[in-house]
Amino acid sequence: MKKILKIIKLNIKGGLANPSPPLGPSLGAIGVNIMDFCKFFNDRTKDKINELLPVNIYVYVDKTFDFKIKKQTVKDKIFKLLNINKGSNEPNKKKIGEISLNEIYKIAKYKISDLNCFNNIKSAVSMIIGTLKSIGVTIKNNDKNN
Repeated sequence: MKKILKIIKLNIKGGLANPSPPLGPSLGAIGVNIMDFCKFFNDRTKDKINELLPVNIYVYVDKTFDFKIKKQTVKDKIFKLLNINKGSNEPNKKKIGEISLNEIYKIAKYKISDLNCFNNIKSAVSMIIGTLKSIGVTIKNNDKNN
């Protein structure tokens, strides 16, 4: 087993990795071949073009690398679902959208393996609700009497 020199955590758009910052300087500073990384990454993510992906890059002592692509962030999933670009600058006062409990469960099931919730769906849903509150999104009232 190779000894890990450094773990670099970045968000990179699928299929669009290039040597510009922050990727180039992060890898170049520790001697990794940036173009090799870009080629491998773009090849593995060609089906996720332009999707912002969290990536853990494992750089080994011999300057080789490996990487793990995580699933799209909860925040980005919500933004895509609501067709918005950013959260509210006053999330407690100014609401920017609403999402159903069913949609929250779908996001939780999608993202559960990346969340620190021990594969507990209730914990995953709770984390997602916290994200919703922090960006100014409310949960739709599914009560049919209203």
